[in-house]
Parts: sequence; structure tokens; C-alpha cells
Amino acid sequence: MRRLNRKKTLSLVKELDVFPKVPESYVETSASGGTVSLIAFTTMALLTIMEFSVYQDTWMKYEYEVDKDFSSKLRINIDITVAMKCQYVGADVLDLAETMVASADGLVYEPTVFDLSPQQKEWQRMLQLIQSRLQEEHSLQDVIFKSAFKSASTALPPREDDSSQSPDACRIHGHLYVNKVAGNFHITVGKAIPHPRGHAHLAALVNHDSYNFSHRIDHLSFGELVPAIINPLDGTEKIAIDHNQMFQYFITVVPTKLHTYKISADTHQFSVTERERIINHAAGSYGVSGIFMKYDLSSLMVTVTEEHMPFWQFFVRLCGIVGGIFSTTGMLHGIGKFIVEIICCRFRLGSYKPVNSVPFEDGHTDNHLPLLENNTH
Repeated sequence: MRRLNRKKTLSLVKELDVFPKVPESYVETSASGGTVSLIAFTTMALLTIMEFSVYQDTWMKYEYEVDKDFSSKLRINIDITVAMKCQYVGADVLDLAETMVASADGLVYEPTVFDLSPQQKEWQRMLQLIQSRLQEEHSLQDVIFKSAFKSASTALPPREDDSSQSPDACRIHGHLYVNKVAGNFHITVGKAIPHPRGHAHLAALVNHDSYNFSHRIDHLSFGELVPAIINPLDGTEKIAIDHNQMFQYFITVVPTKLHTYKISADTHQFSVTERERIINHAAGSYGVSGIFMKYDLSSLMVTVTEEHMPFWQFFVRLCGIVGGIFSTTGMLHGIGKFIVEIICCRFRLGSYKPVNSVPFEDGHTDNHLPLLENNTH
């Protein structure tokens, strides 16, 4: 009984077979079919390689939501070189809540030479070239996000030559923690001192002829420091043409959570517009000479996540490629063969010309071929 049940089961399974086996003696091969098969296999191989490269690649997914974090502090990372001696300049932050953050809380004033060495100039030109490409091709930002990791660095390389020139500039670098409200980070003449109505700078003791706010921004970012990320103002250099000159940067900061396969960080992206003008009270241009960076925070937060194609989707697409090419090439081969047969049949029928008919006396014609008589004589 068990053997009978097994035989019935096997016969039932055989009846469900949708892949019938055709004996080789019944299969007819042709040169055209072999050519189409070769083209089909080549196409499948190329598309499979391309699909595998797509499967290996990743892309960045952007999601937007309202930023509900108002209590935490915002970190500002600064590395700016000003073409004035350190005892003549001061930097601090004043926000809309009238909270003053002095530079002594996290910034370092380092005497240096303003002119760059040849290697540093090459680094700056390369960084400015990347900045110009980023403005034209925004998709490059995704490549930077995916390649970001904490061990890399885009900072200005150290000077490779021993310059005998005395320091004529001041490098202000470090970081500050400020409230998550709009504020103004500025560098101007004199050290900052607290004031009941805000703050002030001791500029009276500085000679007016020594004002020179030519500057170079080697790095400016907000949030967690991710060295491999290139920010919009990195590599910027401005040369002052007058002693009384104001440089203004209006910055809009967007909180960003970055999640890639290499790094996860809470950083910030920002966009910036620039303006510079000469202070001339007689001409109606009022203000204070210096470098002013006015920043404002966006209410939206961006989550950038690196995603990868799942394996099941890659497998389905691969099966679609193989099955689709087999079906399509089979149909094209059948249609081409049918067209060729029609053309050849018409050509063969046109090669036979009718023989002249022999009329009968009653008006009918004889379309049969005349019989040939064998002359035996």
C-alpha cells in the first residue's frame, strides 16, 4: 500500500511538471538560433554585471522633521586666521538672549604668518575647487557624506618650511558652546569686556592704521566635529582693501543627523550669503570694522541615512533580467524567422512564370504543358 501511494504521489508530481523534457532527437538547431542565443547570453552577462554594481552601491535618504530640541547647547568649531596681531583683536558671541560667550571659554589665539606656504596654497586651491564643484553638482555632497569618517581630516596642513618671517597674523581656533538661538559671532578690534547692556571692545588703544581684517577661514562648522565633511566656508580667503572694512556672513544652520555605514554623528549643515563694505560715516555707511558671522537656526531637522538595496530585491531584479531576455529574444527570433520565410516564399513564387496558353476552338485555353514526344528516328 505504501508503494502504491508513493507511485501515485510521484505520478501526480510528474503531471504538475511545467518544465517538460524534450528528447534531443526532436530538437532542431539552426545557425540563426545559435546567434540569437549568443547575443542573449552576452546581454544577460552585461546586465548582470551592471545590476551587481548597482547592488553594491548605496544612496543617501533624506527625511525632514521638526527640531524639538531647544535645551541643548550648540557647538561652533572655529579656525580663522586674521591679518592682525593677537593683542589687537578679540572674538566673542552675543545671541538674541543677550548672553555673551567670551572667546576665553574655548578659543586659542596663536600668532602665525598670514601668507601660506606652497603646500598650504595647493591645499587651499584644491579645497576651493571642491567648493566650486559642490555648488554646481549637489550630488557630490552625498559622496562626501558616505566617505566621512572620524579618522580623516580636511584641516589646513602644517607649514612644511621654517619661515623666518615674524608673525604678522593671529590664528583663532577652537570651539564654543552657545544657546540654540540666533546669535552673532564676531572678530573685531580690541578685547571684549562685559557690559550691562551687552558688551564692548577696548579699541581705543589700537592704532587705526593697524586695522587689517583680511582673513582666511580654514574651518567653520556647527555641531559635532566631523573632519572629513567639507563646509561651505572652508578655504575662504578675503583680502581687505581698506582699513575700515566690514565682512559679514549671514548663515542659516540646519540640524542634521548623519547615519552612514562608517559614522553616526549629530552635526549641522548650513548655507551662507556674504557681504562686505567699507565703513564711511561721511558717506552714510555706518558700522564697526571687523568680521561678523550672524547665524540663525532652522526649525527643521534633517536625517541623512545611507541605504542599501536588499538582497531579495537584487535577486528578483536578476531573475527578471534572465527571464525577460530569454522571452524577448525568443519572440524576436520567431518574428524574424517568420518574416524571412514570407519574403523567401514570395521570392520563390515570383521565380515561376506561367507558360503561354493554347486556345481551343470553343474559346477555352489549355494551361497544361505540352507533352514532349521522343523521336526515336
